[in-house]
Amino acid sequence: MTHSILRFVFILFLVIKPLSAAANNTILILGDSLSAAYGLKQEQGWVQLLQDKYDAEQSNIKLINASISGETTGGALRRVDSLLAQYQPTHVLIELGANDGLRGFPVSKLQANLTELIKKSQAANATSALMEIYIPPNYGPRYSKMFTDSFTQVSKNTNAYLMDFFVLKVAGQNDLMQNDNLHPNKTAQPILRDEMYNTIKLWLNKD
Repeated sequence: MTHSILRFVFILFLVIKPLSAAANNTILILGDSLSAAYGLKQEQGWVQLLQDKYDAEQSNIKLINASISGETTGGALRRVDSLLAQYQPTHVLIELGANDGLRGFPVSKLQANLTELIKKSQAANATSALMEIYIPPNYGPRYSKMFTDSFTQVSKNTNAYLMDFFVLKVAGQNDLMQNDNLHPNKTAQPILRDEMYNTIKLWLNKD
């Protein structure tokens, strides 16, 4: 009888442990104002809304939002080592570059910083994703194309997962944007949440 019970417990342990491990995803988000809930309360932003959705589903996905309004790739590079050590994420999502572009930083520097962010994440055993970023067309077609093409190039060179720019569905719609016409408003946040829910699901399933 005792032998049968021990055997049952052992089998149950083998079954449950892999399932728990597979669901244990900690995603560190390195973003700018688009992910930092600029102009809104933190609980209104897409990151917190998405965490609420994960919690309701009991999906065991933890989002660590290390996004800062105005953040550049260089700023994130100065913070990333301590963030990786503190949170030990299984995944790192990089939503950066817009402020580099808006300040006219050289594309070569953008690429170098993104590459270094991904390499540091990978060295910490975290799977990396890079979000493609667009900037306003008034910076000129040549710079704008070089800028956006950088994300595909860096993704290929580092084997990071490339995500589509998540703001495209709401950009240009006055009822979904704040007065600056750059940042999505409160009404747009659930749309961004659903967009990222599907995008992150594809990313995690690819692992």
